[in-house]
Amino acid sequence: MLLFLLLQAAAPAVPTDWSTLAPLPYVASPQMTAPLTRFVADEITAGRCTPPRPADGHYVVKVDVAALVGADGAIRRTVPRAIDCPTVEQYSAGLVVSFARGNLQPHAGAADLWYRVTIVYDWHE
Repeated sequence: MLLFLLLQAAAPAVPTDWSTLAPLPYVASPQMTAPLTRFVADEITAGRCTPPRPADGHYVVKVDVAALVGADGAIRRTVPRAIDCPTVEQYSAGLVVSFARGNLQPHAGAADLWYRVTIVYDWHE
């Protein structure tokens, strides 16, 4: 537990202006699949999230995630931007970690760097 707290204290703070962050440098861009999107659709259907209801039944939910990447290419931390749906926020942060595993271009230097990712869930009712 103490080691975890020390590592957290040493990590760079989450930037306040995410627009200045470079996109996460994937080797191969992740592809959203119907099963990945289905989780978000199910959360909305269950009433745990309430995005604006589209008139045509076409939903688009976007979640921004800041990702701290170590010099070794491993994700050290993810922070989702709040969209008033904690389950989808955390799900998205987890997807970033999964998509990045073994799929990031190395960055120069020994410092951990923050990047940004936008996960887009797009489906019809």
